[in-house]
Amino acid sequence: MSGGEAGVYTTAYLLSGVLFIRSLGGLSRQDTARRGNRFGIAGMVLAILTTLSVWASNKGVPPLGLGVMIGAIGIGASVGAVLARRVEMTGMPELVAMLHSFVGVAAVMVGISSYVAPTEHIKPGMELLIHLLEISVGVGVGAVTFTGSVVAWGKLRGTFSGRPLLLPGRHLLNLGLALAMAACIVPFAQADGSAGLPWLLAITAMAGVLGAHLVLAIGGADMPVVVSLLNSYSGWAAAAAGFVLGNDLLIVTGALVGSSGAILSIIMCRAMNRSILNVVFGGFGTESGATSAAPVEGEVVAMEAAEVAAAVAGAKEVVIVPGYGMAVARAQASVWELTRTLRERGIKVRFAIHPVAGRLPGHMNVLLAEAGVPYDLVLEMEDINPDMDRTDVVLVLGANDIVNPGALTDASSPIYGMPVIEVWKAKLVVVSKRGMAAGYAGVENPLFYLDNTRMLFGDARKSVDAVIQALKAG
Repeated sequence: MSGGEAGVYTTAYLLSGVLFIRSLGGLSRQDTARRGNRFGIAGMVLAILTTLSVWASNKGVPPLGLGVMIGAIGIGASVGAVLARRVEMTGMPELVAMLHSFVGVAAVMVGISSYVAPTEHIKPGMELLIHLLEISVGVGVGAVTFTGSVVAWGKLRGTFSGRPLLLPGRHLLNLGLALAMAACIVPFAQADGSAGLPWLLAITAMAGVLGAHLVLAIGGADMPVVVSLLNSYSGWAAAAAGFVLGNDLLIVTGALVGSSGAILSIIMCRAMNRSILNVVFGGFGTESGATSAAPVEGEVVAMEAAEVAAAVAGAKEVVIVPGYGMAVARAQASVWELTRTLRERGIKVRFAIHPVAGRLPGHMNVLLAEAGVPYDLVLEMEDINPDMDRTDVVLVLGANDIVNPGALTDASSPIYGMPVIEVWKAKLVVVSKRGMAAGYAGVENPLFYLDNTRMLFGDARKSVDAVIQALKAG
């Protein structure tokens, strides 16, 4: 490859990196998210075309190999497009977890193939040692990402139990696996030729066990953070693969994904008054009890759809708090129709979003955007809480832990200290649920027993549709 060609390829990779940065910037806000996606797509297309050009320009590359590569890219793109179009929003967390696993297994394959392939271009000594360390780290992080993502996919899908698997001495087990992996790096780096392959496979196997065990020990309440963490892991796995391959763009892109995923995980942990270490190694997501330590007293009062319609029709301000139950019922379109109906009557309607609502970061925001809800009606928790005492009616749709007052008042509660949406300050709270089951954290919610709370039992979409019909009939 001539110097001029190398300069062109470097410039193309640099432009791809800029597009990826613009993509992340666009995805930080709802009103620019579509533009961010377009930047990301453009950056990836440019990166793929540049990589194919670099590969084809190298001498000795058979045309058949290039054709196989293009065919594989076409098949992968087609499968991805079909999955993206067919998946329901309730299944998006599982899809994201599975995509993370693909990145992990790709990093493992890159590391192993780079070790087995001839390395005459790498000088013996320190350069070779660094290359072997890059391979071992890339394979280890990739294997943790792969098995952890598969377990997360199974938990989100319901294939695996959402309850945490708490083995005796689990922290010592994790530490032992980590130390054993580090110990295997020494003979791996000292082996001649490909004689270190058994040690590399041992690192892969132990990292796979570690990744699966880490996620198996995390309960359902923490799954949104787990998905975000796995996103970060997949980024670092990609960056490690970039070091192995000597690909600057892959290093930059992986670092962007890894750092942004870590930042998002920290934000979500703060929203739950937790630390990342607390999530990974145990917390309220590992509670097995069905109730909080403090007994809940009071009486549950049910309300019919016609009564809810009368209440919201007489209100000046209404706040809607969506939760995963709204996603399961696919009620977002009905919720937007209800919002339009109320706004046509001059009633102020806004939405309150908790950072960990649903099973995926931004899950509720995407659902509402899909239904056509304007972005300016959707407020974050810290923006809506100061207005709750001036709100006439709050509609809680399939949410539980994120509106639990025990998080602020019950020091014995597993979720004590977690910031929540303070819906109980409103004049009337209507909670739409199928039944009285506890939320992901397995904690009883005293909100349901308060004097200003009414329960609207049933499927969220059917309940909202019934309220709309009662409004129109009235």
